[in-house]
Amino acid sequence: MSTSVDYIEFVCGQVRGDYSIRYKKMFGEYLVYLNEKPVLLVCENCVFIKKLGEIESLMQGAEEGIPYKGSRPHYILDMENCELVDKVIRILEEITPVPKKRVKKSN
Repeated sequence: MSTSVDYIEFVCGQVRGDYSIRYKKMFGEYLVYLNEKPVLLVCENCVFIKKLGEIESLMQGAEEGIPYKGSRPHYILDMENCELVDKVIRILEEITPVPKKRVKKSN
């Protein structure tokens, strides 16, 4: 089961703050970008975030899961817990770098 458009729009609607927000469909699932930074991974109507030291205390006791085959365990972010979502997103947006543009190789 892949993520529904309704769910990805719900996730984006839960993000509060002055962020430029967009989502991109990738391999049947979604990546949510805040200020052009990949912050949330949404797979099978579930929001995953990387397990980073900066959010470890906030996510203590949170459910964990594997978003796709071969990935490391991630925290599962409860998007209905607005206070937690606001805190976690603020930290993740701050520490996540903007991805570098890939240069296509010419033959």
